[in-house]
Amino acid sequence: QVQLVESGGGLVQPGGSLRLSCAASGSIVSINDMGWYRQAPGKERELVAQITYHRNTNYVDSVKGRFTISRDNAKNTVYLQMNSLKPEDTAVYYCNAEIWGVGATGPYDYWGQGTQVTVSS
Repeated sequence: QVQLVESGGGLVQPGGSLRLSCAASGSIVSINDMGWYRQAPGKERELVAQITYHRNTNYVDSVKGRFTISRDNAKNTVYLQMNSLKPEDTAVYYCNAEIWGVGATGPYDYWGQGTQVTVSS
């Protein structure tokens, strides 16, 4: 059974920083792309940042220069360092990964449970 477990959300003042972590566990053969999505109240879920196995990255325009995605392939973990946070970054953040599990016929998309990030004074 493969699962993604997130940590690191919370309440922070505007201009502050947070670091999200997401660890994949279970019977894993390989992990392809990993990423972070977010969903604010009343809005659709959007891709925030994505990183390939070889660490190529892409970001939504609104977070470029403020957020950094990284991964540790040995630990099956992806991180999101969020700096200069703004109130509009408030959302539930979800980890996503394309994982090939033991015995699977192909890679499948897995999601974390979500972690709340609130930016407010």
